[in-house]
Amino acid sequence: MSQSRPEPGDWSHPAELARLQAAELPRVLAQAMRSPFYAARYAGRPKPVEAADFAGIELTTKQDLRDQYPFGMLAVEREKLATYHESSGTAGDPTASYYTDQDWTDLAERYARKWVGIHPSDTFLVRTPYGLVITAHLAQAAGRLRGATIVPGDARSLATPLPRMVRVMRALDVSLTWCNPTEIMMLAAAAKAAGLRPEQDFPALRAMFTAAEPLTEVRRKRISEIWGGIPIVEEYGSTETGTIAGQCPQGSLHLWADRAVFEVWDPETGGLSPTGRGQLVVTPLFREAMPLLRYNLADDVEVAAEGCGCGWVLPTVRVLGRSGAGYPVGSGTVTQQRLEELVFSLPFDYEVMFWRAMAHRDLLRVEFEAPDAVRERAVKELTALIDRELGVPHRITGLPLGTLVPTSALTAPRDILKARYLFGEGEDWDRAVMYA
Repeated sequence: MSQSRPEPGDWSHPAELARLQAAELPRVLAQAMRSPFYAARYAGRPKPVEAADFAGIELTTKQDLRDQYPFGMLAVEREKLATYHESSGTAGDPTASYYTDQDWTDLAERYARKWVGIHPSDTFLVRTPYGLVITAHLAQAAGRLRGATIVPGDARSLATPLPRMVRVMRALDVSLTWCNPTEIMMLAAAAKAAGLRPEQDFPALRAMFTAAEPLTEVRRKRISEIWGGIPIVEEYGSTETGTIAGQCPQGSLHLWADRAVFEVWDPETGGLSPTGRGQLVVTPLFREAMPLLRYNLADDVEVAAEGCGCGWVLPTVRVLGRSGAGYPVGSGTVTQQRLEELVFSLPFDYEVMFWRAMAHRDLLRVEFEAPDAVRERAVKELTALIDRELGVPHRITGLPLGTLVPTSALTAPRDILKARYLFGEGEDWDRAVMYA
């Protein structure tokens, strides 16, 4: 695939997407049958060959991927593989994924579909894990595809503590970042702990890319305010699929339906439909190493095909995730999404960034950090908001800054894990070999 492939705004009608999908599906099906898993699934019965056969294909599940570990899903010789990855395992045992160089072209192109663009003039801080998950590798590949300078600020490395990242962002004129929404808040808090103002002391910063957590619009706006009004650009994907949706200038998440077939599965009826609410099912159209047919991501979503103000005809998706699940409290129900909207509707001047809640059957407990001068007012206002909007019994507690996120996490450098064998008198030689 070349960089001349259509971009999100190039499609003029949904019928064009349907024709593309139908044209690509025979090749996708043929490639899938080269894997031991799909070959065995269709042994002794007719294999799906044409696009018309697609409707009869059963779902592929995360458990299928786990059961086929390590090589049962492979459809190419191992010599063709470029990278191996595993999911984070937050919803169970990790799943394995493989990609070829050809796959990586598609992966990088999809990630690079940011409406603010990624350019050779950009310095791009990648602040997500570089471990077995795919997230940081996606950003690095897309940044290099577009010619940007990459700063590999691995979020799980001892060598990249928050104070060091704040220094790098200023010194190198970082213009783009990639991290989850909580990490964006952590960077802002670390900047404040260093005596800096995120909204004015990082003038080169023009956008922040984010994913991995359901993000309400009110939280997105608050994060943007903290960083001086720059765009907070969201995307959605997984290690098994790469990026499958990206945000448009209007703030909607659009599914990349020219790169994959998307369906919504209703767990109650077992039905599949192009739109609606249920679990997202994905069939990548340009996957060589590990084709997936009707792969159920098991993420709760809502997919719509109505027009968007941005002009893109690609379907939109609202990712509900765990935030879509409610907890009973008193006679009402509380969701993370709704509670987040209330917390971040507090005035910007209250500087509320970190919070937590516990939903007991008879009481909702909410705690948040706020500066001393505004803490009492913040508690009163959030109490009134929850009374009015949720109507559940609750106890709201304002905490001093540094309670939920220790100041040491924002200011202290970390020792780098390195072996050391010779120590001087008075040094701690119990740290030999695994010196940290």
